[in-house]
Amino acid sequence: MKNLLPHSEFYIRNRTSFIKLLKCSSIALINSHDSFPRSADQFFPYKPNPNLLYLTGITQCETILLLFPDSPNPAYKEILFISDRNEALEIWNGKRLSKEEASEISGIKNIQWLSNFETIIKDAMFMAENVYLDYNEYSSYSGLKEYKNLRFTEKIKNNFPLHNYQRAYPLLTKLRLLKQKEEINIIKKAIDITNISFQNIAINLKPDMYEYEIEALITYHFIKNNARCHGFNPIIASGINACYLHYHENNTVCKKGDLCLIDIGAELYNYTSDITRVLPVSGKFTIRQKIVYNTVLKVLKQAQKLLIKGNTINYINTEVAKIMEEELIQLGLLKLNDVKNQNPENPLYKKFFPHGTSHFLGMDAHDVGTKFTPLEPGMIITCEPGIYIFDEKIGIRLENDVLITDNKPVILSQNIPIEPEEIESLMNK
Repeated sequence: MKNLLPHSEFYIRNRTSFIKLLKCSSIALINSHDSFPRSADQFFPYKPNPNLLYLTGITQCETILLLFPDSPNPAYKEILFISDRNEALEIWNGKRLSKEEASEISGIKNIQWLSNFETIIKDAMFMAENVYLDYNEYSSYSGLKEYKNLRFTEKIKNNFPLHNYQRAYPLLTKLRLLKQKEEINIIKKAIDITNISFQNIAINLKPDMYEYEIEALITYHFIKNNARCHGFNPIIASGINACYLHYHENNTVCKKGDLCLIDIGAELYNYTSDITRVLPVSGKFTIRQKIVYNTVLKVLKQAQKLLIKGNTINYINTEVAKIMEEELIQLGLLKLNDVKNQNPENPLYKKFFPHGTSHFLGMDAHDVGTKFTPLEPGMIITCEPGIYIFDEKIGIRLENDVLITDNKPVILSQNIPIEPEEIESLMNK
């Protein structure tokens, strides 16, 4: 699977595109993420900063990228700072990148040890007018925790208060939204791995299994196929648990007659898939379950037709809400007269369908982009309508990953069983 890994040309191309968006006489500084302590001498699994990864391919912490395309000093046009080698620490924690390895991955010729950063940045800054800094501008981020880019921004501004400071995040968002062939191929493979895992779950799911047993099977098949982690916390939600959108406990017994909602995504080379399917624990849907399931499936198929160039997620949400409202009336969950007299600021359908239909997908499960971003060819987006009926302990969400093209949308996850007859046949092999 190594041939899926992007070559240095991919990162060179990304830096070239990014540099074209910078103002004249600008420095751009992009940091790696923090490595967060777990307890004692343990750390949480490291997650690279997607923006740094996009520009360099480097997944190692304690890394800084400096871009200064208009620098009068040719040595400062492009520098990658990596952590100094320490043989004693490497014996305990594993080998760190050499300068040669970092250069081969990134395509950057000038590789410096991080200990040289303070000296070089002081010299370079006095030759620049504008400074682009990276900052987490994702709309749902709470901003309650300090993190490396925040501390770094404060330090740079304190040390060099008279420069003109600019935002790197919107520029990188513009680039990252449009997936290149290398990225699309990795995401396709991540979806294939998710499919392998899902089909094994469907074959093995039986009444009285715990949700965490299903999670263990998922993780096993992910790792076996080189997807070393989940793209997000897996949701294995049986019975009423499926009515809680981000249920993560995964510790309940899957009971006979219940449904089990499975929202998972293999992460491969730092790109993730995001798929949701629903299985009847007993291997066969009840009549009521199948009626609701087919309703969600019908809405999904109609919603996917809206994933075309020029539409926005906000528009898609509005149109899918209309479709869902009609279907909920047909199911008897809403009354037509009540809908006609509802408060438009708090529509009744939200009791049964409280979330949006789509989000962007890439290096993060909820990737860069907003609900007002017009869709363009090359973007990858999810489509995930759902119906949640607490009184009946029914929670059904169906989610596909979709590539936007110049023509009709391409369902990247079309090979993952979704028709109820397919599901039942798979479960009763």
